[in-house]
Amino acid sequence: MNQTFEVQGMSCQHCVRAVTQAVQRLDPQARIAVSLEQGKVEVDSTQPREAIARAIADEGYQVSA
Repeated sequence: MNQTFEVQGMSCQHCVRAVTQAVQRLDPQARIAVSLEQGKVEVDSTQPREAIARAIADEGYQVSA
């Protein structure tokens, strides 16, 4: 299932890596696309939306939508 999250606080490639790794720990098969410019993270995963949002938030980012 493809889901889009608005994520605040991402500003560099370290942020991209942190968010990507957080989601992959939850679902190693997930496909993740991070847009720093738009502040969005697209995730194609079978995991529940809430679990993905929590994994990103646990890295210190604010997740909405």
